[in-house]
Amino acid sequence: MALTHDEVRRIAELAKLDLSEDEVALYATQLSHILDYFERLKALDTSHIPPTASVLRLRNVFRADEAGPALSPDEVVANAPAAADHQFVVSAVLGDE
Repeated sequence: MALTHDEVRRIAELAKLDLSEDEVALYATQLSHILDYFERLKALDTSHIPPTASVLRLRNVFRADEAGPALSPDEVVANAPAAADHQFVVSAVLGDE
């Protein structure tokens, strides 16, 4: 399945990419090869393979959610770029306009 240069430009526009003509030609070829490969994959008989969400065994990699001692106000703002009186200092989001 060969993509035209116009189709590549449309895809680039959707992705907000500004491509040169050389890049359009390159990506037309590369994307066409990728689509050809998917056509080959679609031809495979997978009817005997059960649907799976993942081929990996599922396991929880997170630690248990256990309550710990509370941080002091000084510890809370210790890594903040700016703090005053145990509060985070941030730039205003709303202007006077």
